[in-house]
Amino acid sequence: MDKKSTARLIIFYRNPQEANVKTRLAATLGQDKARQIYVRLAQHTRDVAEKTDVDKIVFYSDFVDTPDMWPDATYQKAVQHGHDLGARMKNAFKESFARGYTSVCIIGTDCFELSQEVIDEAFESLHHSDAVVGPAKDGGYYLLGMNQMLPALFDNKRWSTNTVLNETIRDLGLLGLHYTLLRTLADVDTEEDLPDELR
Repeated sequence: MDKKSTARLIIFYRNPQEANVKTRLAATLGQDKARQIYVRLAQHTRDVAEKTDVDKIVFYSDFVDTPDMWPDATYQKAVQHGHDLGARMKNAFKESFARGYTSVCIIGTDCFELSQEVIDEAFESLHHSDAVVGPAKDGGYYLLGMNQMLPALFDNKRWSTNTVLNETIRDLGLLGLHYTLLRTLADVDTEEDLPDELR
């Protein structure tokens, strides 16, 4: 594995069937509008990620859909496995480290404020930190990165609640690890979260 391919960006992506994306948006805007917004969020994530000079893999929620918005020449592709979000993320990190990557970050497709600069900052921070976390305003995180497999970060979490960030930081402290916190950004989960560009 050459020098450039020691870092990998994992993107967790939900196959955009109308009934299973952005359910909190769909509750007020309807499923069709929620799906349109989700696709635009995913396109933004793709455009940002494409500029980052690391290997990239899209982990699909249900099946690998190709060809699609994620060009095969740019993105490796796989399917998520696990009984909950923590297990699915843990398995994606395990697979990445098993392939020889030494710096691995994961993002979703919910953060319209995410930029190439933030992703590059995350990977840069892994040169001097054991882990990196991108706090989300809702109490979760929009990015998580590490230099080695840290299973505790994926266990015993109340996923999709406002406790995830604090529980993750607590675990990093208990492990005695040095971590970097990125700037706080907003995820898009409800109609109130929508930036004007997505309305």
